[in-house]
Formats: sequence, C-alpha cells, structure tokens
Amino acid sequence: MQLKTSLTSAISRFTADHVPSPRLNAELLLMFTINCDRAYLHAHPERELTAGEQSRYAAALAERVRGVPAQYITGHQEFWGMDLIVSPAVLIPRPETEHAIETVLELVRVGRALLPANSIHVHTANSTPLNNATHIHIADVGTGSGCIALALAKELPQAEIHATDVSPAALEIARANATRHQLEKRIHFHEADLLTGLSPETFDFIVSNPPYVGESEEDQVQLEVRKFEPRNAVFAGPTGLEVIARLIPQAHAALRPGGWLVLEISGAIAAQVRRLLQSWNDVLLIPDLQSIPRIARARKPFR
Repeated sequence: MQLKTSLTSAISRFTADHVPSPRLNAELLLMFTINCDRAYLHAHPERELTAGEQSRYAAALAERVRGVPAQYITGHQEFWGMDLIVSPAVLIPRPETEHAIETVLELVRVGRALLPANSIHVHTANSTPLNNATHIHIADVGTGSGCIALALAKELPQAEIHATDVSPAALEIARANATRHQLEKRIHFHEADLLTGLSPETFDFIVSNPPYVGESEEDQVQLEVRKFEPRNAVFAGPTGLEVIARLIPQAHAALRPGGWLVLEISGAIAAQVRRLLQSWNDVLLIPDLQSIPRIARARKPFR
C-alpha cells in the first residue's frame, strides 16, 4: 500500500472515530512508523509500505483510536525546542508549561537590571545562552519528564538546578532526557515528596507544574488524559488545591529571602491560590494565550 493511500485511509478512520485532529495524528503516526519527516511524507506519496510497516502503522492507529495519546505511542514530545522521551509514567509536556519557563527567565532578566555588573546574566529564549548566569539555584518540583528543569538548564547554563519527583519511574524518564540533551551533569535529581530533604533557604527560584485538577472536575477533563496520563500528576485531590497548599509553605522555607515561587495553575483555582499567597510579596497571576490564569508567581519577603 502506498503512503498516500495509507494516510488517506487513516484520516478517514480517525474522522469516523472522532479522533481529534485526524490529519495531524495520522501523519504523526505514519512519520513515526517509517521514521521520516513530514516533507518526506508528502514528497513521496507513491512510496510503498512494507508488510512490517503496514502492520506497525495499523497497530499505532488502533492504539490512537482506543484513546492512547499519540505521544505515548511514539514515545516522544517536543518542549522548548527539545525532543523529549515520554511514557505513561509521566505527564505529557504541554505548551502552557512553557509560560513557567518564560516567567523565570523574565524574573532573572529583571533581577539582572537591578544588580551590580557581573552578578547575573540571562538572555531571551531564542538567543544564545550566556555562560555566566551564576549564583542562581533553582528547584523544579514534580519534574515528571524533566521538561522544566531541562529547559532552564538549557537557558541558564551556569545555574544549579535540582529536580524532585516522588515517582522513581518518572525520574528514570527525566534522567534519560537529561542524558539525551547532555544536561545530566547540570541537574541533580531527587526522589522526594515535593521539597522534602532539600536544604532550607537554598533556592532563588522554585518552579512547579503540580497536580492542580480537582476530582470534582474529573468529568471536564479529556477522556484520554483521565484514562492514560498518570493520575497523581493530574489530580491533586477533591478541590485541586491539596498539593499546592502543601508546596507553598515548603517553598517558603526552601527559598532564600527575596526568592521566587513560580507555579502552573488553572483558572478554576486562581483565586484560592492568590489567597494562599497572601503573605508573600509581588503576587501576580499571568494568563496564557487563551487569557486563562496559568502561572502564579510570588516573592518570599525579605527579612
């Protein structure tokens, strides 16, 4: 069967089975099956699939129809310009989480303007990393695939970064991603519940994409997320605030005076998160591209 025929058939099947973005999913899985890019796919529509390729493509399509996310089928997801390994042990990195990276970089950039020369140097996400972003200590709490820690290690080459997760399986994925991107010597991984075991008043930034969906909202969550992504990385408890409510006081203890907490949140809990941060300084809720509150940032008061 030719590529074009296989692709057309897959798109029709996905459309009939109400798979979101049928063409995108069909192309992605075909590229994965024959190990090619999209340009090759469209430049060689007459290329014949081998029997093995047809079998693998059929299996991938069946998994996607069953609801398995395409990222778990291919084992990969792009984040901050990096190709990351993912598995059902970790939450699939999403574009919204890149707002957390942007927030940290902006805070470092602003901090640089207020400090003496040669103290801290930073750059924009699309520029060349500067090699003397020194004296910055960052913790990524609930690292999962390692996406936040890796992005910050990439952007702040001299920062010291620690990444925690309660899941040994998730840490295995995060370490593999660090090694793939030659960042394994830059990130210290810890099997820990939130910030347990990390030294007090050590960090300049604590960043986290914690579980923040309430179990009462479960019916509103996409079926494939509920069925296939790790539940303890999605749902925090009945209200969605349970993990954040534990993390905020731990972050207060672990941050240096004047240090920053940066959290990914949802609009459903934004007001409650602001209340939990009422004793902090410079609290700001930052919207995503859909104008939904997505990032909460707050500064630990100076003594």
